[in-house]
Amino acid sequence: MNEVPSGKAPVPRHHEPGRDENAVAQALKRSLLVLLLLGGLAGGAVWWLARDSGPVRPMAASDPKSPANRVPVAGFTDVTAESGIHFQHSNGATGDKWLPETMGGGVACFDFDGDGDADLLFVNGTAWPDAKGTNAVATTAALYRNDTVPGGPIRFVDVTAGSGLDIPIQGMGVACGDFDGDGRVDVFITAVGGDHLFRNLGGGKFEDVTVESGVGGPATGWSTAAAWIDIDNDGDLDLYVGEYVQWSRELDRQVTPNFAGTGRAYGRPWNFAGAFPRLYRNDTEKGGRPRFTDVSATSGLRVKHPVSGLPLAKTLAVAPIDLNDDGWMDLVVANDTVQNLVFTNRHDGTFAEIGVQAGLAFDAYGQARGAMGIDAARFRNDGALGIAIGNFANEMNALYVSQPMHDQLVFADEASQEGIGPASQQFLKFGLFFFDYDLDGRLDVLTANGHIDESMYRVQDSNYRQPAQLFWNAGGAKSFVPVGADRAGSDLFKPLAGRGSAYADFDRDGDPDVVIMQVSGPPVILRNDQKLGHHWLRLRLVGTHSNPDAIGAWVQVRVNGKTLSRQVMPTKSYLSQSELPVTFGLGKATAIDGIQIRWPDGKIQIPTVGGIDREVEIREP
Repeated sequence: MNEVPSGKAPVPRHHEPGRDENAVAQALKRSLLVLLLLGGLAGGAVWWLARDSGPVRPMAASDPKSPANRVPVAGFTDVTAESGIHFQHSNGATGDKWLPETMGGGVACFDFDGDGDADLLFVNGTAWPDAKGTNAVATTAALYRNDTVPGGPIRFVDVTAGSGLDIPIQGMGVACGDFDGDGRVDVFITAVGGDHLFRNLGGGKFEDVTVESGVGGPATGWSTAAAWIDIDNDGDLDLYVGEYVQWSRELDRQVTPNFAGTGRAYGRPWNFAGAFPRLYRNDTEKGGRPRFTDVSATSGLRVKHPVSGLPLAKTLAVAPIDLNDDGWMDLVVANDTVQNLVFTNRHDGTFAEIGVQAGLAFDAYGQARGAMGIDAARFRNDGALGIAIGNFANEMNALYVSQPMHDQLVFADEASQEGIGPASQQFLKFGLFFFDYDLDGRLDVLTANGHIDESMYRVQDSNYRQPAQLFWNAGGAKSFVPVGADRAGSDLFKPLAGRGSAYADFDRDGDPDVVIMQVSGPPVILRNDQKLGHHWLRLRLVGTHSNPDAIGAWVQVRVNGKTLSRQVMPTKSYLSQSELPVTFGLGKATAIDGIQIRWPDGKIQIPTVGGIDREVEIREP
């Protein structure tokens, strides 16, 4: 299905100029760009950079009308330097203000060597082709092996050199998954100018199989979010790749004005046409050479703008999730300045777009927002599904919650009443994910924040580097409470130019640690130092008939009369991947009542697990 459904959808607030492959669309794009330029792009650039409402200040520690006094003391400690991380992200910037310089990069928490702990891959940019002098330094992604002794200090070792991942690309995001079923996790990196697929050979070595596999995309493309998912339930991992906009430096130079009379500004996304995502069906034989078939054109994912007929999506994040509980993977796509898209799986290799009907396309006023990061989870422990999205400055976080409607898939944005909305409004949110940082059994939310241009001060009293935000899930009618430094420590709230973010239990002590990427800066490793005495259970699933990573499986743990549900899904947040094992915080409970697993192929397993406060591997029967 190539057209947006005709459901009287609200018109997005920004008309979308752009370009297409045919001459007519190119002419339309040029005409629209001329109109925009004549209309005064300079003033618009000031608005784009300064559309937040005021200076960014740390969140108040408590609100007398909320249960803030119940927020636990559970601090995070910055252990970046002592853990051995010395990576520095490069965006290749030389002052020309190319739009991609503002957007990277992602981070992956994945077990590349199969030893049971979470290693790290930092995606990097590099110098632009015509850079000179010190700006011409080629930089690459960085691979760090986790050498932490369980329960001991977090330690990483840089094993990038000779890994095969050490090639300079203008990298953006990352997706990890065992596409060939050989038991080793492979790596896909999205980029400006063509993507890369790296096959894990073992022994810390990766082989670039991009050309052979055919998943590199166009040399003129700008890919962002990616996800390994089994779209056809055949037991292997297919590949979804989101594209941001149709971009080139020549076009950027044409449409981006000077900023407040002081030089070029970073361009606005609505100056560029959207771009179609790509979908690759995995036809690789187990353990064989990579073989993928591009099914993008027939998949139903190519949605066009209803006015211009050009590609609609401007994708920065994707949440793969079985929305309607039919056993087939669906996709919620977060787009920047245009409506979000929701694709439900038709079970025949195609998808239907239902974003407007489902209530996930726009905000409550029918407006599109600047969506960055996304995650999906059953955060209430009552069966309701929540889709959280981090939006641009002066736009609240979204929290779309499924509504009890018979035979209909309907969501409502409950960010305000749930406490995750107003407190987030002044921040520019990129990375966002659900996780249970205090192991009380309720999923909390963390956002990584930061603006897009260090020149913000020229426009107004606003900050480029911004503190992260942590929302504690208190349960009840108003679930989320902003957490302050007095409860979580000052290291978590150090102002950053935050972008990608992820979590993993690096030291294997049961609680999730955090990594936050910065654009053109070092990452931050935040060790979770909570000492609340809460119990936990971690489950690592291994598929046999389903994909080996068990991506898409749902696990339910019953404890004290409640059912906690977690999906095996590394793809979340912004351009990033979190760990595969699922963690269940048990609070003060000293035992569980039972476990149920629904594997990606629909089979139900009721395993028996002896004991808690440990990690257990469960294989698909």
